[in-house]
Amino acid sequence: MKANRAQIERALKTPGEVAFFLFHGPDEAGSRALAKALVDGAGADVERVDLSGPDLKSDPARLADEAASISLFGGGRAIVVEPAGDEILLAVEALLEASGASNPVAIVANALKPASKLLKLALAEPRALAFASYVPDGREADTLVLDMGRALGLQVRPDIARRIAGAAAGNRATISQELTKFALYADASPERPQPIDHDVIDAVGAASEEGDLSRLVESVAGGDLLTLQNELVRLRSEGVEGIRLTRALLRRMALLARLRAEVERGNSVAAVMASQGKAIFFKEKDGVSAQLSRWRSDLIAKGISRLIEAERQAMTSGGIGAVAIDEELFAICRQAARLR
Repeated sequence: MKANRAQIERALKTPGEVAFFLFHGPDEAGSRALAKALVDGAGADVERVDLSGPDLKSDPARLADEAASISLFGGGRAIVVEPAGDEILLAVEALLEASGASNPVAIVANALKPASKLLKLALAEPRALAFASYVPDGREADTLVLDMGRALGLQVRPDIARRIAGAAAGNRATISQELTKFALYADASPERPQPIDHDVIDAVGAASEEGDLSRLVESVAGGDLLTLQNELVRLRSEGVEGIRLTRALLRRMALLARLRAEVERGNSVAAVMASQGKAIFFKEKDGVSAQLSRWRSDLIAKGISRLIEAERQAMTSGGIGAVAIDEELFAICRQAARLR
């Protein structure tokens, strides 16, 4: 059955009556975090068992066996299946038919299509819970940064949280990596909280390590096809391609999505830009302002969705993925050109 956030959080604490959890959707890091919460909640002595789709495709009975067995040390087990898709359907059906399969099972999938047999099974099965994870945006992303930072002993101001969330395009894994790095830099811990400011982000943030991707971002979001082509050639010669390009553009699109929501609530572009203060790098303000006046929220959302799908292809299809990313960059750039 389909579950909302509150239902999932309650069930993770008492998973006894749930045969399996299906965590799917475009926010893979969010799905993994929920699977980890299930394992952590099962107890300190629980044994985590990691399986994959190919494992269960070749041996459909294994999932039920693992869910019914005890660990070598006599404790419980928690099973995490990742990556997974329709290839594990027979294994899940066997799990539902098994008796004594009491160990919690988390299945982590990518964005499943509505026609997915695995998704349909999870939605129809009353003993299963299916939850779709989406990349947090706006205030949700800012709150995520504040909560994750607090757990690491970081005192994060709202403007700092907004900048970190925007730079990470709401990606939980990236946010976690960045905050961990900031905590080490600031020598912070839950027992010894430390504040961080823009100087810390400038010193050790991801942007300081990624090279100059600003011209590529401006060319795509601004609709400059010639500059985009030249930048792709230049960056490829420097060994910069693939997911690093999408992440840079996702940060800009996430920023535009957040700011455009304020514009569509009736605020002027100038007022929205002024409200950001130093959260936007001064060299990028003119470009962001121009793009903010052109891009509608629905088109920004479509662009973000296409970039996430291009990333997925890059991670699953080898060299073809890099080509897919270039194609999506040009597609978004052509859309931006039509808006000029």
